[in-house]
Amino acid sequence: MQFQQLAYFVAVADTRHFTRAAEAVHVSQPSLSQQILALERELGASLFSRARGNITLTDAGEALLPLARRILADADTARHEVLELAQLRRGRVRLGATPSLCTGLLPDVLRAFHDRHPGIQLLIEEGGSHDLVRELARGALDLALVVLPLPSPSPALTTVELFQEDLVMVSSTDSPAPRSPVRIADLEGQPMVMFRHGYDLRDLTLGACRAAGFEPYLSVEGGEMDAVLGFVRAGLGVGLVPTTVAARTGQDLRVTPLARPGLRRTVALAHRSDVAPPRAARVLQDVLLASARRAVTRSGLRPAGAEG
Repeated sequence: MQFQQLAYFVAVADTRHFTRAAEAVHVSQPSLSQQILALERELGASLFSRARGNITLTDAGEALLPLARRILADADTARHEVLELAQLRRGRVRLGATPSLCTGLLPDVLRAFHDRHPGIQLLIEEGGSHDLVRELARGALDLALVVLPLPSPSPALTTVELFQEDLVMVSSTDSPAPRSPVRIADLEGQPMVMFRHGYDLRDLTLGACRAAGFEPYLSVEGGEMDAVLGFVRAGLGVGLVPTTVAARTGQDLRVTPLARPGLRRTVALAHRSDVAPPRAARVLQDVLLASARRAVTRSGLRPAGAEG
């Protein structure tokens, strides 16, 4: 049974005339008649009574008509749904990102994407790069913003470097002003607010302190990005955050650059290599790449692969 045969059947049922039905569906009358006969043979029953040129539905035709109308309507709905998705009027994108990128980079990116494609649902998952790589691998995410190098590199992932970003120190404006720029060694013995386990920034900061020869004093640890910034505002210690986050902290936090060579991270966009992202995800990827280029130009970020 073919959609075309059902469409011809409904046309004859509506017009009660084979020639007019053929004109309505834009085929020749012999072709339409042949397809109706083929449908009747497949169903094993006559659908029309053709006595003396008067076309009427048989009992089998009466039973099939509402079903045929529903099948054709569902097929039309399916075509419409796919067209809507193809034209980016509907759909969804599942995007993972580290919490600092959700705070610093994503708000402007997602606003730009939503303004252009308001019908696309955006599902955001925050997590460390290790967790996001795992979610990508199992198909739970379409794209993920991660920090390189990945904790467990996977040949099944494709990564595109977006930019390099310096870390800066944030402190309460109620505390004494630190030297500027501040050295990592200056943080020895100073209370620090530290992110929870699993944060890329935690590992980067602890590694830098240990490379400088000391174990940092953590006055508070275990927070997410917003909590860490709140604890710093309260004067519980200093924190190291990316420049894109520091740019959004407002006037109630003091931002101090780190002395050279400082600390830097590389932000990349990742997706599975074996499965092409949906079209909506590919469009979001283009928006992210364009936003990263603008951020490098306007926000002082470094282009991917920059040295020094």
